Amino acid sequence: MLVLQTLSVGDLHGYAIAQHIERISRDVLRVEQGSLYPALERLQRAGWATSKWGRSPTGRRARYYTITASGRRQLGQEISEFDKMSLAIDRVLGRDGGA
Repeated sequence: MLVLQTLSVGDLHGYAIAQHIERISRDVLRVEQGSLYPALERLQRAGWATSKWGRSPTGRRARYYTITASGRRQLGQEISEFDKMSLAIDRVLGRDGGA
């Protein structure tokens, strides 16, 4: 979900995806390269992302990832499921304002 959300703001290479997630989360979430690239491959196999080779701002060759229309739909579904789970957890923890 976090990778798809990051790609929804624009095309990025893997290192930039990791940096974005870490920066936005104020370094609470750490993205390990060993888990990011397999996740990106899974997103591509599912048809939720595509990639193409390009040049990074430093001039290095880098693979840039793009979210697809199907990926945007999947992201919406994942956010909805996360919201339901988060609400349920809040209820269990007694943070929903009710008894």
